Amino acid sequence: MIKKVAILVNGGDCSGLNPVIRGIMKTAKEKNIECYGFIDGFRGLIKNDYIRLDTNPIANGLLPKGGSIIGSSTNTIVFNYKIKNPDGTTEYKDLSDLCVENIKNDGFDCVFALGGDSTQKSARDLFVKGINMIGVPKTIDNDVACTDITFGYNTAVQVATDALDRLHTTAETHHRIMVLEVMGRFAGWIALESAISGGADAALIPEIPYDINKVVDMINNRISEGKQFSVIVVSEGAKPINGESSVYEANIDQGSGISTKFAGAGDRVAKELERLTGLESRNTTLGYMQRGGTPSAYDRVLSTQYGAKAMELALEGKFGVLTVMKGGKFTYVDLEDVVGNNKKLGAVEGGTEDSNVRIVTMDHPLVQTARDIGICLGD
Repeated sequence: MIKKVAILVNGGDCSGLNPVIRGIMKTAKEKNIECYGFIDGFRGLIKNDYIRLDTNPIANGLLPKGGSIIGSSTNTIVFNYKIKNPDGTTEYKDLSDLCVENIKNDGFDCVFALGGDSTQKSARDLFVKGINMIGVPKTIDNDVACTDITFGYNTAVQVATDALDRLHTTAETHHRIMVLEVMGRFAGWIALESAISGGADAALIPEIPYDINKVVDMINNRISEGKQFSVIVVSEGAKPINGESSVYEANIDQGSGISTKFAGAGDRVAKELERLTGLESRNTTLGYMQRGGTPSAYDRVLSTQYGAKAMELALEGKFGVLTVMKGGKFTYVDLEDVVGNNKKLGAVEGGTEDSNVRIVTMDHPLVQTARDIGICLGD
């Protein structure tokens, strides 16, 4: 019988985290189950630092709140945890046994892990070691395997769409090429969907290596039609044909599971387009604006449903699973399926091109729609 549960949040923040926490907490409360939260994700689990949520005023008014009331940590691999020593050196330790010990000593019957692919990898590993884990897919990138949508994604697309609406007026007024760089890592969901909703003329995504000359041809065609401006969306992981993605750090942190940090894709495209077209070009990197702030109405509902379903799964005794949406219905898949080919316990796998992430496929309806309405995809 489930009497006491805990929630932890790991990875970058996104809109919808607090509504998920609320969904778990309220569903638990209806069943007289105590609900707790580890402070700052796995860091709190390691330090055994947690608070009760269901009786705490901090948990009031969660639906419109961005971020996470229990914090988060980007140190997501408890089997290879990054530790900074007093002398400034860094080492990595397997702290999974300590995590298991803390959970058992605290009497938690289930732990909910809100996070992306790296977090779910650690959740799978802890489940293998005997802990009742349930994952909930969190990322604005919409790239967690085995689910149709992650919470936080819709809000990020809306933020990008709002930015495009504003960039359009500047582009048209000054006869410029305006480039908007959005997040997404190795998946182009945000770029593709915001390009459609925001009326962009081109969308460059990681899944389709681009030929810059194709984009130039599109711009010249618009000029011949009397349109002296263009708006381009560039995913941070976009790369030219026979080229590489723009990164400023790679393989930097074996403990966090984040091996690639992107920067400069939008600037690169803007500079090339100005050189090749002669039109003044400007890049705007949206960055962390996509992560923070009030969740959209869609994400509030989606996140609440994710939280409620996760708690339902715990009541049903379904552990070692990820709560997912498939075909418009909430269900679950084994965390083993989310991990994919990376079965080794404690392996570091997050944030790499070889990770088991959900990317845009060429037969996806969004790709077809973009092509149908004349959005240039650089191919």
